[in-house]
Amino acid sequence: MSEFWLISAPGDKENLQALERMNTVTSKSNLSYNTKFTIPDFKVGTLDSLVGLSDELGKVDTFAESLIKRMAQSVVEVMEDAKGKVQENLLANGADLTSFVTHFEWDMAKYPAKQPLVSIADTLAKQLAQIETDLKSRTAAYNALKTNLENLEKKSTGTLFTRTLSDIVSKEDFVLDSEYLVTLLVIVPKPSYVQWQKTYESLSDMVVPRSTKLIAEDNEGGLFTVTLFRKVIDDFKTKAKENKFTVREFYYDEKEIKREREEMTRLLSDKKQQYQTSCVALKKGSSTFPDHQVKVTPLGNPDRPAAGQNDRERESEGEGEGPLLRWLKVNFSEAFIAWIHIKALRVFVESVLRYGLPVNFQALLLQPQKKSSTKRLREVLNSVFRHLDEVAAASILDASVEIPGLQLSNQDYFPYVYFHIDLGLLD
Repeated sequence: MSEFWLISAPGDKENLQALERMNTVTSKSNLSYNTKFTIPDFKVGTLDSLVGLSDELGKVDTFAESLIKRMAQSVVEVMEDAKGKVQENLLANGADLTSFVTHFEWDMAKYPAKQPLVSIADTLAKQLAQIETDLKSRTAAYNALKTNLENLEKKSTGTLFTRTLSDIVSKEDFVLDSEYLVTLLVIVPKPSYVQWQKTYESLSDMVVPRSTKLIAEDNEGGLFTVTLFRKVIDDFKTKAKENKFTVREFYYDEKEIKREREEMTRLLSDKKQQYQTSCVALKKGSSTFPDHQVKVTPLGNPDRPAAGQNDRERESEGEGEGPLLRWLKVNFSEAFIAWIHIKALRVFVESVLRYGLPVNFQALLLQPQKKSSTKRLREVLNSVFRHLDEVAAASILDASVEIPGLQLSNQDYFPYVYFHIDLGLLD
C-alpha cells in the first residue's frame, strides 16, 4: 500500500510497553510494518505559540500535499507518450518516496533544529509558496504552447471546408500575378465529380477551358482548381452554389503559407526541446536510499549541482530531459521533502500539546499491509492506547455511556497523536 500512519505516544514505561504490545499484535496479524520515526529535540517555546503553530502547520500541510499532487500531475502531462514511466521519475533525493519516508532523517543543514519552531515552519511555508509560484508560471507557458500547437494541428485536420490548405496546395496550382485571371478552389461532393467536369466551364462566362484539376480529397469530396477572369468571380460563385459546389475562400499568398508552416515547425520544435524526454532519461529508475542520508537540491535551480555529484554524473542524469521536466523533478523532490518535514513538525507540536512537558514521546511510522486491514489496525491501536484518553474511549467502546457535547465515531477517535501520509499521488 502507498499510505502510512504517523503516530506518537508518551515515552514513559507504561506507554513503551504499550508500543511493544502494539508491535507484537500488528506483526503477528500482519496488519502493518512499523518503524521508528526520528524527530529532533526542538526548542519548545511557549504554550500559546504551540497552539498557534498547530493551526498554521495544519494549513501548510494541506497546501503542501495539494502542491505535490499538482506537480505529479504536471509530470504526467509533460511526459505524454511515456506515462508508464512517471512513477519512477517522482523521487525524493533520488530515492523512491516509500524509501524516503521510511528512512526519513531531519535535514539539520537546511532546517536547523535549534531555531524557533515558528521560524522553521515559516521557512518551509515560504519554500513551498515559491515553488507554487514558479509552477504556475512554467505550466502557464507550457499550456500556452500546447494550445497554440493544438490550434494549428486542428487546422491541419478536419474536412476540406475548414482545414488549412497551406500544406495541400502549391504554387503551380495557381495563376499568379495576373491582372485579369484568378484561380479559385472549389469543393465538389464525390457523387458530383462527373457533373463538375461537364458544367464548370459553363457556370459563368470567361472560365478558362480545361483549367480544372483535382488536388486533394477527403471522405466527403474533392478540392478542384478552376481559373477564370476576375470580373466574373461573383457570378461564378453564385452559379456554383446553385449546383452545390462550394467555392473555398482562399488566395495563394506564398509569404503567409511559409509563415504558417514555419510556425508549426517552430512550435513542434519548442515542445520537443523544452518539454519532452528521451529514452535515456526515462531509464532512470528508482534507486535504493543511499545510506539514509537526506541531500537537498537547491530550490528552483535545477542546473545547480547537488552535493556529491561529479560533472559526468550530472550530465548523464539530465540527458534527454527538457527544462520543464527537469524543473518538475527537482522541485517535486523539494516539495515532497518539505512536506515530510512538516509532518515531523506536526507530530512534535501535537505530542507536546497532548502529552505535556518535559518532552518525552516516541513517534512511529506504520505502513498498513492491506487496504482491508486498516479497520482492524485502527481497532488494535485504539484498544492498546485507550488509556491515553479514557473519557473518549468510554464513549466509543460503551454505547450505554452518554457524555453531553461529545460525539465521536471510530473514524475520528484517536487517543494518540495521528497523521496520515498518502503516497498515491496519481490516484
